[in-house]
Amino acid sequence: MRRRHVLPRLIATLIAGLIALPAIAFETQAGSAYVVDITTDTVLLEKNADVPLPPASMSKLMTLNMLFEALEDGRVTLDTRFNVSQRAMDMGGSTMFLNTQDRPTVEQLIKGIIVLSGNDACVVVAEGLGGTEDAFARMMTERAKALGMENSTFGNASGWPDPDQRMSAHDLAILATRLIEEFPEYYTYFGMTEFPFDGRAPDNRFNRNPLLPMGIGADGLKTGHTQEAGYGLVGSAKQGERRVVFVVTGLDSQEARKTESAAIVNFAFRQFVMRKAAEAGEVIAEAPVWLGDADTVGLVPAEDISLLMPVTSREGIRGEVTWTGPLEAPIAAGTELARFTISRPGLNDTTVPLMAASDVGKAGFLPRFTAAAGQVFERARMLAGGADADDGADAPAVN
Repeated sequence: MRRRHVLPRLIATLIAGLIALPAIAFETQAGSAYVVDITTDTVLLEKNADVPLPPASMSKLMTLNMLFEALEDGRVTLDTRFNVSQRAMDMGGSTMFLNTQDRPTVEQLIKGIIVLSGNDACVVVAEGLGGTEDAFARMMTERAKALGMENSTFGNASGWPDPDQRMSAHDLAILATRLIEEFPEYYTYFGMTEFPFDGRAPDNRFNRNPLLPMGIGADGLKTGHTQEAGYGLVGSAKQGERRVVFVVTGLDSQEARKTESAAIVNFAFRQFVMRKAAEAGEVIAEAPVWLGDADTVGLVPAEDISLLMPVTSREGIRGEVTWTGPLEAPIAAGTELARFTISRPGLNDTTVPLMAASDVGKAGFLPRFTAAAGQVFERARMLAGGADADDGADAPAVN
């Protein structure tokens, strides 16, 4: 039987101290957008977030993911050198100005892709890891599906316009979060503001990410632009203990991309406040125990519970503990028994497991005998009345 317990006192504690500010509804001008606080796994904004769209150079993040994975499993090192094919040299658009005489290192290619958005560098990586760019694109698509990026397909490694090159804003956020969390030793490259590769393009050495010099905690990740895709940015910023990842695309100018991205960072860090819902080991609720040497057991989180709250709302916050019961003794301390779900207006629910706060042993013989006798009496009464003997039989067998 599923049991529910609503926690009004705890919710009153959560909303206490929230700052009353005028409500601000953020309406992005981007055609597609996704904003998530990855510290608390809280989605703050969605707009057409699961629609597959042309990602332009933002899809270079997937090429980098494939290269970082190759570094992690030892297939290459930062000093590994790749050949430059004629196909790579002939790539147009943003470039490192590589030629077929070059043998750039993996580290140079990483910087060339992140800072210079080099299409030629992407082809070099694709051919170096996949043999051909077409084969590498198929590898990218397969890997994306394995990572839960259900709305992503790839026709090339660079984001060059291609009907098979599609990613959703949500998928780009999944990918950005992975790059941050799984590859911290390589993520620092995303904060580089310039890369004067061999002095070949002195005017093309600067990172196009407009947020990096703003002093708002931005440290990545990748811009994108084609005529079909418009202007976009996969960004991340960290302030205090919180980190936000966001994706915007479909904007009509570089200035709009800069303004919209800065506004989203401000919205994410100013319109939500971190609150501690409970501490590790704090009793959230009591659950009844069947035939135990105690009638109830405390339910506690194993870790501190912190979550984001909208600063503009004190209404609609709800906490609920659910478990399947009755809980049968014996119960060992630390056993997962229940789930604690907190609902907040306009945000995704947060659910965490709750554990037994203490051991609960079996009751002695007399209480168990009495309970068994009661069950026999109740079953006999139901049979005598013509009812199905299984109706309402929630209690477990007594041993």
